[in-house]
Amino acid sequence: TARCASASATGYGNFVDNLRLYVRGGSGGMGLPRLGGQGGKGGDVRVVAQNAVTLKRFKDKYPQKRFIAGVGINSSVRTLRGQKGEDQEVMAPPGITVTNDDGKVLGELNTEGDRVLVARGGQGGSYHSEFLPSKGQTRQIRLDLKLIADLGLVGFPNAGKSSLLIALSHPKPQIASYAFTTLRPEIGKVMYEDHKQISVADLPGLIEGAHMNRGMGHQFLKHVERTRQLLFVVDVCGFQLASKTPFRSAFEAVQLLIKELELYKEDLPCKPAVLVVNKMDLPDAEDKLTELQEQLLNPHEFSHLLPDDMLPKNNMVFRHVVPISAATGFGIAHLKTYIRQSLDKDASMATDSLHPELWNIQG
Repeated sequence: TARCASASATGYGNFVDNLRLYVRGGSGGMGLPRLGGQGGKGGDVRVVAQNAVTLKRFKDKYPQKRFIAGVGINSSVRTLRGQKGEDQEVMAPPGITVTNDDGKVLGELNTEGDRVLVARGGQGGSYHSEFLPSKGQTRQIRLDLKLIADLGLVGFPNAGKSSLLIALSHPKPQIASYAFTTLRPEIGKVMYEDHKQISVADLPGLIEGAHMNRGMGHQFLKHVERTRQLLFVVDVCGFQLASKTPFRSAFEAVQLLIKELELYKEDLPCKPAVLVVNKMDLPDAEDKLTELQEQLLNPHEFSHLLPDDMLPKNNMVFRHVVPISAATGFGIAHLKTYIRQSLDKDASMATDSLHPELWNIQG
């Protein structure tokens, strides 16, 4: 049973990369006019970075997405200065940009423990306000997962990811660094005639068992979620990682890649993806491609090719399967077109769901 729901603005399928929240600081407490007592200040709302959190878990835990801080305590004969209202802390993953509804950046969460004040509490009633308190700040805010690129290349070593990145990019790919990660991916830019640019990240290679944290695998998977879409790259003739590991056909490589993503985070295979079948210049490539396409149409019929624990729970549907040769340039122009179409499609779907008032204009 597939777990990928229909696409929406706050996530593609079940994958959540941004959330909108309602936050309100607490109102201040009442002052006490006859004794000059001052009411307590209302509590503040802050967003705090915590490693264990994901936006998907956050959304499931707080479906209402409303966070209101405590009210300041009224001044009384016993306690002339009222206590401050309770602060509200909203836990979010590191690598988040916090903005208001107009897109103004309120702050960034790069590492665990970073904090951003998003709604101040109101002042308590005092002599200056005729002992009447003020209300807390009210805001709609957005939490956006910081992206490192529009597209992330996913493939085992020797699939030809770096050659593909060079074939797609203009100028040459550059090494990039980010405040929220130690990983320094290579980023290429795909340029279009209308000057549109699409960024593609090649992250250090994935190996079987990456979700178990072998090599750079775990870090790699952590960064796959920081791209809008995935570009799976497989060698049409299959591959063998080392003399001790079994030979894997192109179909088996696809299944293993999906499984690695799924084991790391169940909603990752819900991201939109394009499958690039590389090395079409090799002998017998056409026959191998036909075989792969048949297997992708009926993956369950070929599930016996892999042990049960290597089979993904859910089948992943690719938006396009594009045969290419990074070495000769065959298929690269087609691939650029498909990439653009796929990203444009999601951008328009996101706009539609953010502005539902536009839906019925035609009607």
